[in-house]
Amino acid sequence: MVRQREVIAELPAYKQGAAPSSADVFKLSSNENPFPPLPSVVASVVEALSTIHLYPAMSAPTISQRVAEKFGVDVDNVAFGAGSVEVAAQLIQASAGSGDEVIFAWRSFEAYPILVTVAGATPIAVPLTADDAHDLDAMADAITPRTRLIFVCNPNNPTGTGVTRAELERFLERVPADVLVVIDEAYVHFNRDENTAEGIDFFRRYPNIAVLHTFSKAYGLAGLRLGYAIAQPAVAANLRRVAVPFAVTDLAQRAAVASLDAEAELGERIDQIVAERGRVSAELAAGGWKHSDSLANFVWLRTGAQTDDVNAALTEHGVLARAWSNEGIRVSIGSTEANDRFLAAMATLQPTP
Repeated sequence: MVRQREVIAELPAYKQGAAPSSADVFKLSSNENPFPPLPSVVASVVEALSTIHLYPAMSAPTISQRVAEKFGVDVDNVAFGAGSVEVAAQLIQASAGSGDEVIFAWRSFEAYPILVTVAGATPIAVPLTADDAHDLDAMADAITPRTRLIFVCNPNNPTGTGVTRAELERFLERVPADVLVVIDEAYVHFNRDENTAEGIDFFRRYPNIAVLHTFSKAYGLAGLRLGYAIAQPAVAANLRRVAVPFAVTDLAQRAAVASLDAEAELGERIDQIVAERGRVSAELAAGGWKHSDSLANFVWLRTGAQTDDVNAALTEHGVLARAWSNEGIRVSIGSTEANDRFLAAMATLQPTP
């Protein structure tokens, strides 16, 4: 038998949200944007189809310049990848290897422990608080001389909870200056907390901060795969060194530029998603369901031992959610029709005391 790394065979595969079996089934399991792409974005992609026989520009010069201008940083601070998950992998590969440790909250983004293990480093998962938030004190306590990287997911996936400025300030006082702290802001556009820790603000003040963003969620480009990090030039340069060559397609780059051109229009859609999140959350609370006050485009139900039964009922009603047995269920905010179906299904159930 061909030799393979034993640790890889033991890894759980990343689980994608289930696909609908019919048009009458609503997929609320992948935190996708419920709106179709804007016509202007579609036009930019269609225009680029005639050149897909050519390799894309690896440096992504146009979108890099636009992102740099948007955040008031230098182009050298920006590094792209095929989705923020690929940039997270770059950050790990550039920072940690055998014998090194990477800290993150748990439960948080499902790919973190997978990416860390693939890189040959050791994942250190620190349990969330009883309120499903980052336990930053415990994460600081977990730092050792082998710690090379720390992920702070804000808002956190899958619980939707946030980290405040004051909390992150106190945490960073305990983090050694040679440890990179990555603020993963995949859901930042849906965050309406005035006290939230803004990644770019901390990047400007701390040399060991990197900020992770994606075009998949608010911008609705999940199928084109585009994400980026804003980091110090030396860190960003290393991300480009470990990046998969030509992973960021020309179609994705053009669609991202068109999306930035249409941010006002996209902002109206984001506001609608946030409003629907409020409506869904209010109805869940009225029904007695325990859930976190989400800052993202999904809600997290603390269903505990009831999780599998609730998930089965949702599936029976034509709603696909993301469930973790004995923990909880994450339900994306979809169209009004999809959200109504979800709420109707929940109304047929009773939460356990």
